[in-house]
Amino acid sequence: MKPRRWTAEEKLEIVLEGLRERKSVAEICREHQISQALYYRWRDRFLEGGKRALIDGASDDNVYKAEIEKLQKIIGKQAIQIEILKKTEELLGKR
Repeated sequence: MKPRRWTAEEKLEIVLEGLRERKSVAEICREHQISQALYYRWRDRFLEGGKRALIDGASDDNVYKAEIEKLQKIIGKQAIQIEILKKTEELLGKR
């Protein structure tokens, strides 16, 4: 028998069900036919991802700002090149 593949959405629902504490983890695992070890592995990944998002949230802004600055420099260079081409065209066109 092939092992079941769980989607991210399904894993999330199962983990959240356990975090809500309306049912025991053992009960949730029986219902979904998964081991408690698997549940706790999913839960730990989920919590680590949330923690990382909260810690790295500020650094994401810095990444975006750096990317914006990089793109603005590229746009600036292209604008200058366009102006140079226009001036060159004007000079060559008048001859």
